[in-house]
Amino acid sequence: MGQKKLLRFEELNRLQNVLQFPNDMAGKWNDFFKNDNPVTLELACGKGEYTIGLARLYPQKNFIGVDLKGNRIWVGAKKALQNNLNNVAFLRIQIDDVTEFFSENEVTEIWITFPDPQLRLSKAKKRLTHPKFLRLYQQFLVPGGLIHLKTDSPSLYQFTKLVIKLYGCILHKEWNDVYEQENITEELKIKTHYESLDIAKSNRIHYLCFSLPPQLSGKEKDETLKQLLKNEGAD
Repeated sequence: MGQKKLLRFEELNRLQNVLQFPNDMAGKWNDFFKNDNPVTLELACGKGEYTIGLARLYPQKNFIGVDLKGNRIWVGAKKALQNNLNNVAFLRIQIDDVTEFFSENEVTEIWITFPDPQLRLSKAKKRLTHPKFLRLYQQFLVPGGLIHLKTDSPSLYQFTKLVIKLYGCILHKEWNDVYEQENITEELKIKTHYESLDIAKSNRIHYLCFSLPPQLSGKEKDETLKQLLKNEGAD
């Protein structure tokens, strides 16, 4: 690890808006923020551009960027402090363990912005909109809480649409190309470092907004999903 990263990791321990693998935080986020404002998560937040952008737009809400990469979190945490954004925090954890850090109904919205699309079929369960993860989110998301996906990956976009349909999720908004829409909301104008890279080379940004049904289908439905994905790959 380079000297610059080492210094950043050392400083992370001193930043008051960063929590690294904390113990006993579930149900205590309002105490952390010292208010009762609703909590929104950005999963796989990277450098936290969306967390910070949303926090500026909605000072009456609290925002938590979640990621494992401390070097990236450091960038967002420092920027939040420099801009006196007291409604921003960063949580350094494995997203697979996210239910350990939030209680039932503690989160009102989730943003997933430009995550790794995990294009190989064998890695489909690592996609953050896979039902494996949706079941985790349902444990702490308020009923009807919105999940937003913004991605440049056509594959992840189509996969998520399939999941929404197959598992009975409620689709609120579907845009195949965000910037072709008229009067897009300010929150969709926020750009991340990864959006600027256009790794998928699709020249368009896809957006889905959906909520979960009262009871998400069990793992038996996952076999149907797996078979559908296999059939698509064979075409």
